[in-house]
Amino acid sequence: MENQEKDKRVFFTNEDWDKLALYLIGNNARYRENIIIPRIMGPIKIKTREEKIIEGAVESCAFKTVMSCVLGYGLGAAIGLFSASVNPSVAIGDTKQPTAREVLREMKGTMVSYAKNFAMVGAVFSAVECTIESYRGKSDWRNGTYAGGVTGGIIGLRAGIKAGIFGAAGFAVFSTIIDYYMHF
Repeated sequence: MENQEKDKRVFFTNEDWDKLALYLIGNNARYRENIIIPRIMGPIKIKTREEKIIEGAVESCAFKTVMSCVLGYGLGAAIGLFSASVNPSVAIGDTKQPTAREVLREMKGTMVSYAKNFAMVGAVFSAVECTIESYRGKSDWRNGTYAGGVTGGIIGLRAGIKAGIFGAAGFAVFSTIIDYYMHF
């Protein structure tokens, strides 16, 4: 009988276990004052909530796509300006000298054409790469290769299946080479 009474005795009640857990683990809320950072690691700055929000917005697929589109437009306009200035399309048999207005209109047309094309390629590539990276959960050279293949295929499909296949292969190889060069 005495053994049974000893077995029924409880050393810790549920409240005691809760207090012990709170003492050892703490509550679920974390406060900055409780974080201990070793001095060996050097000065560490903890990001504020606003910094985390801005970082999340900048790293989003939508922001990357819009920025690629805008920067592609600017780069395309610059290349279009250079292209129009190097190779003006003036008729050879025409004896009349083109006016400045005609030359500027032609340059504007070339710049806008190049800018639209570069903006489209940049936006499609960036959107596809970011989507693939989000899906795979990795950031490596394969994301750029896959995105280059998809982008080249989409652009090439406007000219047919064969052009789509060659476009996919060419853009994938180009993306891989550029990615390799940028990382090494």
